[in-house]
Amino acid sequence: MFIQTEETPNPATLKFLPGREVLGRGTADFADAGGAHRSPLAQRLFEVEGVTRVFLGSDFVTVTKEEGRDWYLLKPSILGAIMEHFAAGRPVLLDEADDGHVASEDDDEVVAQIKELLDVRVRPAVAQDGGDITFHGFDKGVVYLAMKGACAGCPSSTATLKAGIENMLRHYIPEVVEVRQIR
Repeated sequence: MFIQTEETPNPATLKFLPGREVLGRGTADFADAGGAHRSPLAQRLFEVEGVTRVFLGSDFVTVTKEEGRDWYLLKPSILGAIMEHFAAGRPVLLDEADDGHVASEDDDEVVAQIKELLDVRVRPAVAQDGGDITFHGFDKGVVYLAMKGACAGCPSSTATLKAGIENMLRHYIPEVVEVRQIR
């Protein structure tokens, strides 16, 4: 198994591409080892000293490291953990991925438009950088989004939200006044 790595806009996060499907649909974000109980892969990666966050996408894994750690020391252990996991045939998740961004028949027209724009224009581009942005609400003109994976804690995340996503949503949907990040 050959695993490629790519840098992300977040210097503390690397994207690992195992050359196979990681999650069939959705994403899964694990902000710490305590929350990784539903993913044997994330649990294994948190065993690598210095790993602080794991994000699973359709065909990639992003890993965030502690400040002050060097990738050249961490990367071999992370690559080994991913390789061993897939070679052993273990499941990536023990239950379905729920990325908090599911379209619903109950969505009003504005929410449906917001989700569609995010799905078509934003999420694919953000996935290229090893992250995800999911919809979490719309109230009084404010869109609430969660940033995951490489996007969580990225130095350019505020610019991405305000200059990119907010401007695009305001252009296409007049009801949108602002975009805010939830944690």
